[in-house]
Amino acid sequence: MPTNDYPTVDALVPAKVFAKAVSVGEGKASIPPLRAFVLACLAGFFIGMGGMFMLLVKSDAALSFTPSALLGGFAFSLGLFAVLVAGAELFTGNNLMLLGCLEGRYSATALLRSWCLVYLGNLVGSLLLAVILVLANFGGMNGGAVSEVAVSVAVAKCSLPPLSAFFRGIMCNVLVCLAVWMGFAGKTVVDKFLAAAMPVMGFVACGFEHCIANMFFLPYGLMLSGGSAVTMGAICVNILVVTLGNMVGGALLLGGAYWLAFGRNDA
Repeated sequence: MPTNDYPTVDALVPAKVFAKAVSVGEGKASIPPLRAFVLACLAGFFIGMGGMFMLLVKSDAALSFTPSALLGGFAFSLGLFAVLVAGAELFTGNNLMLLGCLEGRYSATALLRSWCLVYLGNLVGSLLLAVILVLANFGGMNGGAVSEVAVSVAVAKCSLPPLSAFFRGIMCNVLVCLAVWMGFAGKTVVDKFLAAAMPVMGFVACGFEHCIANMFFLPYGLMLSGGSAVTMGAICVNILVVTLGNMVGGALLLGGAYWLAFGRNDA
């Protein structure tokens, strides 16, 4: 007979998900720097591919607002699904590493070192994909509509007031880290796909802001517009503010809540 307070289901119960998240974080904190950097580059590339897929969907002018938002969000989930299954290091999902630090499994210095290295790798991977797509003339698809959508997405993101971008960043990473958390609970590839799809669809459809996705969307829009519609200053401000919001939402809000529920202070 089960001894916990949760029903027996074909997935890990929340307390065991917490233990797994702590264990995974401990493993991530000890990854050799070169391997962590390469895996982080892959994650930036994967998230960018989700963004690429989303731009293609949203370039269809026949879709009204809601179907376009939902289908675009579903397409974008390719990125996080690839990260969860193929194995890569994503800064926003790794915000849950705060749990292992709070549990005393590794130091705050190790946590910050890992976050900084992964963040840099995500940036490199995102930029690499943007350059490849420009050279591949991906924006020319659908009669150039993909390029128009990519520039408009970049302009809209850079036009957000910093306060709005910050709070959109909070909500985004609550959903992204929720997807990662639920992915820990799953035991199959299908489980991980379903865990990734709904939260990612939610944050994309609602217009929330993801710093790693923006490392692809904003430079890609800049390259396509030749700097006439998007500036480097606006890009840097957006990514910085959204990064801070993502950290608050993923590490402090969602991660902190689960630590209070299942951490060492809860005997």
